[in-house]
Amino acid sequence: MDAPTGHPTRADILLDETERMLLPLARLLIANGIGYPQLAARLKHVFLEAARFELAADGGRQTDSALSLLSGVHRKDIRAAKMAAENGEPATGAPLSRAAEVFTRWMHDPALRAPDGSPKALPRSGPTPSFETLVASVSTDFHARSMLDELLRLGVVKIDGESVIPSRDGFVPREGFRELAYYFGENLRDHMAAAATNLSAADRGEKPVFLEQSVFADGLSEASVAALGEVARTLWRTAFDSMVGEAARHCEQDNTAVADRRMRFGIYYYAEPTTPQEDES
Repeated sequence: MDAPTGHPTRADILLDETERMLLPLARLLIANGIGYPQLAARLKHVFLEAARFELAADGGRQTDSALSLLSGVHRKDIRAAKMAAENGEPATGAPLSRAAEVFTRWMHDPALRAPDGSPKALPRSGPTPSFETLVASVSTDFHARSMLDELLRLGVVKIDGESVIPSRDGFVPREGFRELAYYFGENLRDHMAAAATNLSAADRGEKPVFLEQSVFADGLSEASVAALGEVARTLWRTAFDSMVGEAARHCEQDNTAVADRRMRFGIYYYAEPTTPQEDES
């Protein structure tokens, strides 16, 4: 049961912790030019998938009304997602950020390209073609100076005197970024799934299902957290060798039709300066 009126409910508690948990992700997204609108568009798809899973687990009918009730996604968005799927279109299409939209127009507008097809360097201000008028053609909600600062922060332009020069690579990631991002998603997804499963089990008065523990210490110097980081890496190398050997042995012996499970074992170590709030707790 939820807590009595006047006390935090499960929803209140989970939303408070989710807000804290998502802050590092939001910082990573912003650092890569992704804002709230792009994440919100993807979250619609995520909540719909979660609602479908919940309905399937309970044997419920997956009607638009049921999906909307569980997920909070409007029925018109559910219908749009279905139409996109039927037409073979991506279900998670998100709007471009304003910075990406400005850069994309710069890359593809024939009026902003040199005879060899490369994007022109643009004067910072003045009549068309200029960086100032380019930004205004996309949106008047942001000053050209603010947009220039954002593109400089993202590393997709540089300034030479009074000219703004675009990078040919633009928002194209460095080699290997896709692979790193893949394991970033895989590792954090399974860690969060283990923690969520255990939290649900504890709320039902059951024992934790998965290993999901950590050691916390504060009041440490920078040298100490570096030394403890090396301890963590040493422990991981030992654990890695043991788990790989055992996993290989079990994979070999379970080579049957009923071997339909997967697992992931990981470890993490993180350190940062404590905040005043953490010091007072």
